[in-house]
Amino acid sequence: MIPQETIVALATPSGAGAIAVIRLSGKDAIAIASQVFQSVSGKDISQQKSHTIHLGHIVEPSTSSGQAGKVYDQVLLSIFKGPNSYTGENVVEISCHGSTFIQQQIIQLLLRKGARMAQAGEFTLRSFLNGKMDLSQAEAVADLIASDNEAAHQIAMQQMRGGFSNEIAKLREELLNFASLIELELDFAEEDVEFADRTQFHDLLERIEFVLKRLIDSFAVGNVIKNGIPVAIVGEPNVGKSTLLNALLNEERAIVSDIAGTTRDTIEDELVIHGVGFRFIDTAGIRETKDVVESIGIQKTFEKIEQAQVVLYLVDGLQLTANGQLDSFINEIGKIQNQYPQKSLIVIINKKDLIPAETLQAINNRLSTFEEELATANRKLFTIFISAKQKTGIEELKNMLLSFVNTGALRNNETIVTNTRHYDSLLKALEEIQKVKWGLDSGLPSDLMAIDIRSALHYFGEITGEVTNDELLGNIFANFCIGK
Repeated sequence: MIPQETIVALATPSGAGAIAVIRLSGKDAIAIASQVFQSVSGKDISQQKSHTIHLGHIVEPSTSSGQAGKVYDQVLLSIFKGPNSYTGENVVEISCHGSTFIQQQIIQLLLRKGARMAQAGEFTLRSFLNGKMDLSQAEAVADLIASDNEAAHQIAMQQMRGGFSNEIAKLREELLNFASLIELELDFAEEDVEFADRTQFHDLLERIEFVLKRLIDSFAVGNVIKNGIPVAIVGEPNVGKSTLLNALLNEERAIVSDIAGTTRDTIEDELVIHGVGFRFIDTAGIRETKDVVESIGIQKTFEKIEQAQVVLYLVDGLQLTANGQLDSFINEIGKIQNQYPQKSLIVIINKKDLIPAETLQAINNRLSTFEEELATANRKLFTIFISAKQKTGIEELKNMLLSFVNTGALRNNETIVTNTRHYDSLLKALEEIQKVKWGLDSGLPSDLMAIDIRSALHYFGEITGEVTNDELLGNIFANFCIGK
């Protein structure tokens, strides 16, 4: 049931600023606003056209004794009449000065005139309930507000414009047409007729399966773009991990010292590379130690490696020039590869500027041979030479990190799934489609196939909101900010 009360909330961030926007929505929004707004031109705003802006004052109405009302502020008042508004209802937006006192006084005045405070996400919830957007588009509103890099913004905008929901709706409509024919066959079961062309139906199931798999696979990219790609910087103490973090961020974020064990806790910061967010984690150096505090830091290092998608293993290149050190280092890399086979591992040889050219070439040749050995076992290793102090090789490292993200999908404006709820529904829909496909290939009776088709349609509907319930809506919109 669509709520009928008129709601009010601050639509801009709380706190003082140049201006603030207070939003009203509901069938009585204009009527309530007209009680407290006095136009400088004497207009009655209840008689004004939609999508117009008016200059005036917010005034406490005169008392019954004839005492003049209190003037709170000079404001701009915008009118949007339903259904041509964000929520599909009558909407009034009051742009007042950003004093927190003024904001609260105006909101309290509107509450006294019959509005109630909006709940988190209630404006967007009403937009969904009034058919202004589907559920996946409504969720994209929250993603758009939370987007903090170009890639996350691009995905949220595409979803809010209906790119994802249109693709799902098209598949659902085609499947629904065939489902209707299957259901029709059940009505004429005694006559043994087929209304649904089995060959066309098989082709449709193949196409739906292909699209669902593509969307499901895109979640791996979408999830890291939305939340940022975690990158752990690890290595022995004093090899330049903190210097590397500072070079990547181009600021003195981490303390740099010649004393081993300076970094005793993880330090995290984010960097956006060509629109994609990376969360860098500078960890404590890995070594044997009796220092209790440092030991805790080292334990946290291994925890961060578990959480990271990419591991940057940093080594002091000068240490590799000693006899036997290079082979020992390669053995250590092999152990890490075995321990974390699913991680993207980049070996970074630091202090490139201090290593003689001939020695540098020898190290490179030995590592290249090791990379080839790993490649034969379908294992990948990436190696790069840098100077963290001189900031050489840093841009090359950034490009290497970016290569782990499927930016082609972004450039081609492909649909990318970022929402865990959508991902779960897609997995369930794919499972049901595969059941239908198996039933079709096995000659399963139409009534049994119809059950799986209905289940697939149900999961498609869950994504766009054609199938929903109060609990689901409550969980989704509870994560919105007040005023949106």
